[in-house]
Amino acid sequence: MGLDILEPNTCIRGCCTSKSIPLHLRPSSYTLHSPIARGAESVVYEATLDGRKVAVKKPVLSTSEDLDKFHKELQLLCKLDHPGLATLVAAHAKPPNYMFFFEFYESGNLAEKLHIEEWSPSIDQVLMIAAQLAKALQYLHNLGIVHRDVKPANVLLDRNLCPHLADFGLAEYGENLKGVSLENWRSSGKPTGGFHKKNMVGTLIYMAPEILKKEIHTEKSDVYSFGISINELLTGVVPYTDLRAEAQAHTVLEMNYTEQQLTAAVVSGGLRPVLANLELGVPTSILSLIQRCWDENPHNRPSFSDILLELDLVLEQRKSMREGDLFSGKSSVSYNEKVINGGNSTHTYQESISWTAQGEHSSKKASQSTDSDVRIWLESENDALTYYPVLSWGSFATCGRRETMEDAHFLMPHMCNEKDIHVFGIFDGHRGSAAAEFSARALPGFLQNLGSTSSPTDALLEAFVRTDAVFRNELDSHRKSKRVLQKDWHPGCTAVAALIVRNRLFVANAGDCRAILCRGGHPLALSRDHVASCLEERERVVSAGGQVKWQVDTWRVGPAALQVTRSIGDDDLKPAVTAEPEITETILSPQDEYLVMASDGLWDVVSNAEVVSIIKDTVKEPAMCSKRLATEAAERGSKDNITVIVVFLRPVSTAERIY
Repeated sequence: MGLDILEPNTCIRGCCTSKSIPLHLRPSSYTLHSPIARGAESVVYEATLDGRKVAVKKPVLSTSEDLDKFHKELQLLCKLDHPGLATLVAAHAKPPNYMFFFEFYESGNLAEKLHIEEWSPSIDQVLMIAAQLAKALQYLHNLGIVHRDVKPANVLLDRNLCPHLADFGLAEYGENLKGVSLENWRSSGKPTGGFHKKNMVGTLIYMAPEILKKEIHTEKSDVYSFGISINELLTGVVPYTDLRAEAQAHTVLEMNYTEQQLTAAVVSGGLRPVLANLELGVPTSILSLIQRCWDENPHNRPSFSDILLELDLVLEQRKSMREGDLFSGKSSVSYNEKVINGGNSTHTYQESISWTAQGEHSSKKASQSTDSDVRIWLESENDALTYYPVLSWGSFATCGRRETMEDAHFLMPHMCNEKDIHVFGIFDGHRGSAAAEFSARALPGFLQNLGSTSSPTDALLEAFVRTDAVFRNELDSHRKSKRVLQKDWHPGCTAVAALIVRNRLFVANAGDCRAILCRGGHPLALSRDHVASCLEERERVVSAGGQVKWQVDTWRVGPAALQVTRSIGDDDLKPAVTAEPEITETILSPQDEYLVMASDGLWDVVSNAEVVSIIKDTVKEPAMCSKRLATEAAERGSKDNITVIVVFLRPVSTAERIY
């Protein structure tokens, strides 16, 4: 800007100095115009500085503590130099007027852009803003600075909609924060006065749980606020309101629940804002990143270096791949498999890797299918239907008390890019994880490819049978090539899959996984367990040439002593232990609240009615409900792997989710 620097270029106290930023200005060099923003601690004016438009932040200085805060913020701003931060061009650090002069950003702040102008950014714009904001926060953290108030209202946008993080009034060096006496902080009950202001700072709906629990801000607290903010950018929804704000002042406290209730739900109930979903075209990797950013445990949150690596990868993928390929069902399957294993492979046998490749080939082929493959299912529907479910979904999987994970699952929210067709599946492996891992990849592909020639019921039946046949053929070829030494190794898995076509729900089950529907607050069983203790199943196995014997505590099938009577794989027990599923069809109505699917690790210790009761007392988010159910099963002594999928069939308001 070429402003004259008047020497000595220091504040009146001599504690702030800069070689490039003027710290005291001649009165004739600037003119304040109308206010453009007001807050409890400052007023922001549009102004002219040596003929150039700027924004002037004029703090309200009522006490000596306020004056100390001004000098502290100025010291910090004089040391910062990054394109992702609001640029300080000058300051007036002498009485009677204390002011900050910033670059003027034409597009206002991000909160106004989203909630007053109702701007809906593209995915590419979101990724650009997220990456540049992450770079700015990485820069601060590398300097040891914690911002402590990351939110859209503190992100300014220039004419190109590039973000610039602003408002460093609460920023502090991490080392200084660590010096706060935790003992005094925690023993003070509800902090009051100056002590409260120094520590319990920020904006409630962006505050990390540890801050709400009276702990001290760290860099990971900024990561949490970043995750909440990026989700808000994707959804256009003010956190916890489920509505677009009509004015910037619209806050969570205007809703019909209190600050204390919201705080308790965030801290104890794990409440988070409604997560953006695939219908918005959001990559699953970004949704995963957001969830890790707002993880309850700060140690589980990524650093901004890790965040930038993931964002850069997505940006590169978008450059090299068509958007439709990038967000195909295969991407969803891959992401969920990473969740199952915590990002690491848990193959029990080396040979299962090659079968995974076969399954991925099937999924890839399916993802390249045209939309018409399954459009026949939609064309058979009545377009005049008055009810359509609105879906949201989540899953959770844990090894439980076992050392290895033999469950697998997939979520395919949009089959062949059809927003009205959804499919979900769970596979519970036994005698190894190979059959479950193969099936989770292969079955969705077979189902998609069958959509052009079969009804949903026939397609599900054929997909199960084909998955079983291909898996057993692959296993046999491996044995013949002597790549598998255990010739008596016969892995298998039970399976349950749910296919939703507009308002029709089809559930296919083979084994003792289970699916239930909550209708009007009561559980409705959508499947029955296929186990040898069931007389009808015993008779079917025997009539197919199988053997069923009472062993120790229950009826079991064949030399393998298998309890289940239907499964994929288990080639030593075929054809008696069939892969053919039983299929139910249900017409969904407004009374239907959610679908729960799970492996028997849940159902062994939790009844259908108890599942409904547990969800009733849980924060109404599908992923949180899935986690709560799995955790409850583990606490009740389940000895098996536990995998749970919860699919909500109608929107749930924030008030409902909290209570």
